[in-house]
Amino acid sequence: MTLNIGMITIDCTDPHKLADFWTGALGTPVLHDWDEFIILAPAAEGAVQLGLQRVESVAPGKNRVHFDMHATDRAAEVARLLELGASEVAEHTVPGLTWTVLADPEGNQFCVGQPG
Repeated sequence: MTLNIGMITIDCTDPHKLADFWTGALGTPVLHDWDEFIILAPAAEGAVQLGLQRVESVAPGKNRVHFDMHATDRAAEVARLLELGASEVAEHTVPGLTWTVLADPEGNQFCVGQPG
């Protein structure tokens, strides 16, 4: 038996607002829009889909699962994401890796890292 991740879903109060942000951030279009649930097309063949699901009450505090994305020019990518509506939470460096923690317009945190 093989188990694969097909989609990661973000609970949110406004799926359309987050779709605007994440389609711009990932450079991918909306695949399905059922108003309460939106699925973004994967950016590449075999990539994981992103779902945005309207919920009545979003859990408070830091999300327990988050995206770790990589960029060849982290500073430029972070600047682009900030222009799209992300906010910067923190920056970290360990030997061989620097990453920036960002939050999307609803506060869901994700990271953009760059080896170096």
